[in-house]
Amino acid sequence: MYMAKVLGSVVSTQKDASLVGRKLMIVQPINSDGEPARAQEVAADTVGAGIGEYVLLVRGAGARRASKLEDGLRDVNDCAIVGIIDSFDK
Repeated sequence: MYMAKVLGSVVSTQKDASLVGRKLMIVQPINSDGEPARAQEVAADTVGAGIGEYVLLVRGAGARRASKLEDGLRDVNDCAIVGIIDSFDK
């Protein structure tokens, strides 16, 4: 699992069927001090996160499992928001 800050959203009218109806958010991965850790990326939001919130991300198989698909669609998602961080305690 990784931490990130939500910076914005992405609108895509043409996309794979497994992404239809999903909110896509621009996230900045961070370290435990809240400093940027890597390049920004796009994550599918599964918890209703908003811009400016700190969130938990999963990648790869974890991201695909975080999203419930119907009708046997394959999931092309590789990064998903699975939690909203309330506080950091170090």
